[in-house]
Order: sequence, then structure tokens, then C-alpha cells
Amino acid sequence: MILVLGKGTTLEETERLKEILRSEGHMVKEIGDAEERVLGVVGKAYREGSYYESLPGVEKAVPISKPYKLVSRELHPAPSVIKVGDVSIGGDRLVVIAGPCGVEGRKTTLEIARAVRNHGAVLFRGGAFKPRTSPYAFQGMGEEGLKILREVREETGLGIVTEMTSPSQADLMMKYVDVVQIGARNMQNFELLKSVGRIGKPVLLKRGLSATIEEWLMSAEYILSEGNDQVILCERGIRTFERYTRNTLDLTAVPVIKKLTHLPIIVDPSHATGIRAKVSPMARAAIAAGADGLIVEVHTDPDKALSDGPQSLYPHQFEQLMRDLYVIAPVVGKQVDYAYLDKAAIMKPQSSSDKAPATVVYSGVPGSFSHKACLQFFGSEVPLNNCSSFKQVFELVDSEQAAFGVVPVENSLTGSIHENYDLLLDYDLKIAGEVTLRIKHNLIGVAGAQIEQLERVYSHPQAFQQCREFLEKLPGLDLVAYKDTASAIQRVKESGDPGEAAIGEGAEPIPGMEVLKEGIETNPRNFTRFVVISRNTSLPGPKNKSSIIYSVSDKPGALFETLRIFAANDINIVKLESRPIHSRPWVYMFYVDLEIDIAEEQNKRILEELVEKTEFFKFLGSYNRGAQEKP
Repeated sequence: MILVLGKGTTLEETERLKEILRSEGHMVKEIGDAEERVLGVVGKAYREGSYYESLPGVEKAVPISKPYKLVSRELHPAPSVIKVGDVSIGGDRLVVIAGPCGVEGRKTTLEIARAVRNHGAVLFRGGAFKPRTSPYAFQGMGEEGLKILREVREETGLGIVTEMTSPSQADLMMKYVDVVQIGARNMQNFELLKSVGRIGKPVLLKRGLSATIEEWLMSAEYILSEGNDQVILCERGIRTFERYTRNTLDLTAVPVIKKLTHLPIIVDPSHATGIRAKVSPMARAAIAAGADGLIVEVHTDPDKALSDGPQSLYPHQFEQLMRDLYVIAPVVGKQVDYAYLDKAAIMKPQSSSDKAPATVVYSGVPGSFSHKACLQFFGSEVPLNNCSSFKQVFELVDSEQAAFGVVPVENSLTGSIHENYDLLLDYDLKIAGEVTLRIKHNLIGVAGAQIEQLERVYSHPQAFQQCREFLEKLPGLDLVAYKDTASAIQRVKESGDPGEAAIGEGAEPIPGMEVLKEGIETNPRNFTRFVVISRNTSLPGPKNKSSIIYSVSDKPGALFETLRIFAANDINIVKLESRPIHSRPWVYMFYVDLEIDIAEEQNKRILEELVEKTEFFKFLGSYNRGAQEKP
């Protein structure tokens, strides 16, 4: 039951109401926002809606229509993010879990762990207890296998995912494991589900071999009903009449689950296909379908694996898969982050002698594209602070009031954000990283509004440029500039005027608002590149890109002399742009991005040549551009 509270209900009255409900054996969750106070109530005792409406402070009681209550989006509209140590499942970064089907020995397991960690996995899978069809097949190493998994975590920092097959293993799971996996064969082992619900650790719940989506969600309900809401769903293929693959991967489950429940969903293409050559294509398809991550079997010598060797990727195949995902992820609003765990270590509270707090600052409001870029690069675990302008971002980082700043520097449709290039020249800060965000614009209005009746549209000026073709088809509209797209949406929401709309992302449902037209940007290949700036702190990972600024003398061939240095050293230029020097009319600076770590000792000679051929030279930083050069 969902209880809508009266507008005049005080916090004290709300707490008394919660106490009444809990005393009757109900679970109570507060949902909604400050504008509409809502309680979700779930209990084993059946009550008519009229009973709840008679309680003090309750304005309306709305039944939850689904048989699963706690996992339903009716009770929990916002998507849940499950924390496993420094890893967030269901957030803006893809989570890839990789490792062997079963733990077979210390040496092999550690070799696999090092390989998958190096190529971007953030959690490690490995079975210590293996429920097998045949009683004569390899059943796992038991606690000895769990000890090896603990060593993997200690050496690599990878959290451990392993299967629990019996309630009697609960103590071992508490001692050794970060995520408890419930396998397909145990999806409806209700005593086991209750047990993992009481353990309180995150649970990876695989779909049963022949289970419907509703049966799967009801199994998740068992876990949540015991007080554990840290559940990750895993689609691993279902049994059908088709025998060409081991199972049939039901990718339609991904968008269906996203609509029905707030729980994150990952996909297991290894068990779904059972054939090594099919794993990567299905993994790519799963991410394109909207999955929050993958669980993939990887082995250094699959032919000698004691279980599921034919479906295990070699490390080099896993590396290529991660490179493919790096390209696909931004299209669906996510990122593959090779430095995920290393960044988390850097951003944790530092010693008292450090001046800069481990915070990140951006321009705009929560929900803006700059905020989303922060989340995709650093995750939700890092303290994020917003400010009113790009210049203020630079000032806060320069004064060490923030460790990092995130600012946009160029868009694939509208070009460079010149203000930020000028600020990079003015401040003594370095570029420490970059993230590319796909910019998808929607036309968002109040519920029930019609496009034909619109009079005004609010958004950032660049959004108007990026949606020019769509807006030209609606002559007579007043285009009102706003500081960012998120603020524009909030402005329309507050007005409630059906004659107004905003252009923005609007990825998650907003109460009282609806998307009037999806994807109105002129070109779907609309990406914005953001850079991470810092005064003192560098970020982990290989450096494969550098940015510099320089000017040359006013004589023929001066610019060519600098470009010849790059050509002679086989250095690829990925960006070259001139900007006027404000204090010197008709004199220009050149901003250059190079595919090289020009600060490496071996490239010192190149730097010296550049300085010699330029009148002014500034090194902006070397950083990792992503998957292109991952070792």
C-alpha cells in the first residue's frame, strides 16, 4: 500500500504514523520528495484501503498492484544503486564481474584475477561451491577455495562474488565474500533466499532455468522481505527448445526489469550461450539493451578448466570485449572506467596534512550534463559540489578548496567551449583526465502538454544550437536561455504552465512532467568532451594523451616548424585550434591535443624542441584518454 500524506502533516505526526504501522508488523519506507510526502507500507496482514485512510495524517491510500511489493517501482520509483566496497552497481559506470567458473587452484586463480583487473573488471567471480548436474563433476574446493578468493581480494582489490548453495554456508559467506550469488538452480530455494536476506550482504540473484520474470522478482521479494534490499538481478539465459546454444539469452528481460523494478540488472552471456565465440557479441548486445553490467567467465587456459571451459574467454578476448564496451557504453549513457578502483583509492579521505579535500566541483545543478560527467568519471561515492560558473570551478580548484573540477571543452556538433580553453591558459592547473558524454536532448513539459500549444522553451544556449533543426519546425516559439538544462526543467516544473517546455536529458521520470518528444538533437552523434582539472593531484593509469598551448613568432613557416616536430616523431594530432590572445589583437595561441604522453622522460627531447620553436609554451597535462592504449 502507498500512503499519500496530507500537505500539513508534520514530521512528528509522520513518525507517530510510522510507529503505529510498525507495531502492526508492517515494513515502512518513505518515498517521494519534499513536495509530496509518501509512505510505502508492506505487511503480511491484509488490510482494506479504508483502514489506512483512517489513520492520522493519511490523505489517500493506493494499493500496490504488483504481487511483488518491495522490489516494485511503485514503492521505489528511483533506481537503486548497490554498493560493493568502492563499486556501485546500477550507477553511471558499467560494472564488469569476471573470473573462472570455479576456483581450481591458487596460481591459476591469481593469474586470472590479475588479467581481468588489468583489463577493467572491478569484481571477481569464482565458485568455491559448485552445484553440478552430475554428482561426479567438479564440485568446488569449499573453504579452501574461499581462502584463495580472499587472497585475490587482498592482492588486487577486487571484491569477491561467489555462490552460496546451502544455508549452512552462511558463516563462511560472512567471513570471506563481498557478494553472495544465488545460482539459477536455487532461485526458488526459499529457505536459502531467506538465509541470504538475513546475512545482509549484497546478493546476486540469477534467473532460474525456466522461470518467468514474475517468479524471478518474487524470489527477490523473499530476500527484501528479510530486510536486505541489496539485490542485483542477473539474466543468464533460460531453457527453451533451441539447442544450438546452451540456453537462450532473454535480452528482452533487461528493459522489462528496468520498468518493473528499481533493482539493477546485469547479464551473464557465458552461461547464456555456452560457446566462447558467442559470449562477446551477446555481452555487447546486453549493454546496448541497457544492462548495468556483465558477469563473464575468463580463464587463462580454458581447455584445462575443470568447469565451463568452452564458454570461458581467454584474457586477450576479454581485453577486446572491454575495448568494445568502452565505445558502446556512452551511447546508452554509461562509461567503462579502467581506473575505477584506483580512483576510489585516491579519492578516499587523505591524511590530515593534505590541504585539498577529496571533492569534485562542477558548474550547474544536480542533474545537469556536467553533474552527469562527474558521476561517470568519479562515481557517486565522491563528494560533489556545484557552483555557478566555469570560472568559479577553476578558482575553487586553484585555491585547493576542491581536489578536482570537471568542465566541458568541446561538443561534436557545436565545437569548442572557448571560455574554458581561455581559463586553461589563465590558471596554473593541469588536465588529469577526460570523459566523453553522449548528449541526448528531450523536449520536456508538464504532464498533458501538447507540442502544438507551446509558447516558450527554456534551455542552455548550446542545447538550442544542437536542436536547431527541430526548433526550426516550430516557428513562433520564444527560446529563453538558461544556465543549464537541469535548471530549465526545474523552471518549467515549478511554473506548471502547459505552454512552457524545456530541453534537457530527463532520463528518469520526473513527477508531474513528461517527455513530449525524445531525441530532438539534430545529429544523434552528439557528444561533449569534459576534462578533469587539478592543481596537484594526478590520476592513476597509463597516460596516452597530452594537451599543450603555445604561440609562435609572426613569420612564414613558424607554425609549420612546430607541426614538423610532431610528424617527424610520428605523433598524431587529434585537435589543433587557434584562439586570439585578448591583450594582443591579431595574435593567436594554438591549443593542441596529442596522442602521446609528452611528459615521459623518453620524450624530453621533443618538449625541448617545441619550446625552442615557440614564443610561449604551456604544458596542460598528460592523461588517459580511455581504451586506446590500455596494456
